[in-house]
Amino acid sequence: MPTTRETILAALHARLQPLAALILREEVLPERIPPAGLIILRDGQPGEPQVTLSPLLYHYQHRAELEVIVQAGAGRASAFDALIANIGTALEADRTLGGLCDWVEPEAPASVDLPVEGAAALKAAVISVVLHYTTTSPLG
Repeated sequence: MPTTRETILAALHARLQPLAALILREEVLPERIPPAGLIILRDGQPGEPQVTLSPLLYHYQHRAELEVIVQAGAGRASAFDALIANIGTALEADRTLGGLCDWVEPEAPASVDLPVEGAAALKAAVISVVLHYTTTSPLG
């Protein structure tokens, strides 16, 4: 049976699947970026939990990361902006991931433009997504 952490990360990955971009989890950057863009979910770190003792519960603010990449010549900024907006809409539609999580909170991206020799430039950002959840075990 999967842990609470894995169940929530899988639900976050599934929540992003309807987007037009290619959605990967814990994969290496592919050689080619699809025209609709690429999002790679990184599991991140759960951090140190706050603990309540009666009953014993571990309250996490797990920081997962979304690596968002768009490659285009003209219109790169607008394509990137549209993809970021679509991520926001997908997350806002269900802030609890079907009740698995107390709250899902994305943080603002800081984007960068990356030149690619002999190809269209990339626009990329890392979006931290804070997953608030509670477990009965630090391993769960």
